[in-house]
Amino acid sequence: MNLREILKKYGKNVGINIRAVRSYSTQLLYALRLLRKCSIIHGDIKPDNILVNETKSTLKLCDFGSASHVADGEITPYLVSRFYRAPEIILGLKYDFNVDLWSVGATIYELYTGKILFPGHSNNEMLKLFMELKGKFPNKLIRRGQFRNQHFDDNCSFLFRDTDKVTQRDRIVTMSVINRSKGLADIISTQKGFSGNVSAEGHLVDLLDKCLFLDPMKRPSLSSCLTHPFITEKD
Repeated sequence: MNLREILKKYGKNVGINIRAVRSYSTQLLYALRLLRKCSIIHGDIKPDNILVNETKSTLKLCDFGSASHVADGEITPYLVSRFYRAPEIILGLKYDFNVDLWSVGATIYELYTGKILFPGHSNNEMLKLFMELKGKFPNKLIRRGQFRNQHFDDNCSFLFRDTDKVTQRDRIVTMSVINRSKGLADIISTQKGFSGNVSAEGHLVDLLDKCLFLDPMKRPSLSSCLTHPFITEKD
């Protein structure tokens, strides 16, 4: 089985228990550490590409068809399956191992809630969803992106590509301000209700917030992730 099948069977729309999420998260982070030692970017981490053994205790990453050496990464807006695609890929920035950490963060969220965190229908909508959760991209990050003109104007205002609900014609809406919606803690609380383990859930939210920094340079090291309270606390 893979984690997608585990979610469908045991956690459809509600997610799996936080102890299992902690175990799986720890294993995924160790897998990333091993890949990093080998200078390999997986490039397509998602629940479908994570195998689970019969006792549901051990994970293995699979499908290395998109993997590359960190020095050979091609700038393309379509690396990684869309829901798990890091913002630097969409913007056309030079990327590194942090794209895998973003994908792991999105996967961990999905394991706990049973919901996809960023269900965008296009790269453009993905950027909008990122900013609604995490705030606007720093201008200096936008300006470095090879694909910035597809999504931002010269003032770094977002160009949201939408369909007019009346005429059904494509349109571009310039958004100089994007209001942040609820934070991760509120979203998870809404979806999960009272978890009964406030401390563990709070630590999980903190870890996810760090793994999902818009600026890849601000995402934590794997050592920091593996010593994070969510990973190290006892059940």
